[in-house]
Amino acid sequence: MKKTNCKTAPGDTGNRAEAKARWNPYLVGLGLGLLSWVAFGILDEPLGISTALSSASSVCALPVIGSAGVANNAYWAKNPLQWNGGLLFLIGTFLGSLLSVLVSRTFRLEKVPATWSQQFGGSPAKRFVAAFLGGVIIMFGARMAGGCTSGHGISGSLQLALSSWTFFLTMFASGIVTALVLFRKPSGSTK
Repeated sequence: MKKTNCKTAPGDTGNRAEAKARWNPYLVGLGLGLLSWVAFGILDEPLGISTALSSASSVCALPVIGSAGVANNAYWAKNPLQWNGGLLFLIGTFLGSLLSVLVSRTFRLEKVPATWSQQFGGSPAKRFVAAFLGGVIIMFGARMAGGCTSGHGISGSLQLALSSWTFFLTMFASGIVTALVLFRKPSGSTK
């Protein structure tokens, strides 16, 4: 991990620890490239996570609609939950993230991140509803597009797929616009 110097407010040890724990983006890019080669070369699959997550959601649906309901669902019939590269990538993403914050000693449970709280207030309910709705929209879009940031953005763009480059550029542009709209400074603010 790369150590960086970052000016923070006095007593703001959380941001300082996070700044020191950031990974070198060039090494991360190299690692993703190597992982992509392994995924294509050994598993004969591109990197991707949204299909595996959607397939894994069938387990959550079992208590609600039963095994017959899951079996009769067109999406889950076409994409059943199975041990493959996508599911390994999904589990590995969670475990790798957890290992990263534990090693860097930046792990903490927080209901409302400081960035959100400064802009929208400290209500955990408001934050959870926004996060849930954002997740629903993102997953709906990923399934409509036939891939997510890892499927299209990494694997597809590495293959120079036009649909993936269209997705990737649209994702970045809409992310920038969304951040500018949601996290704009209030008028008259000097910060």
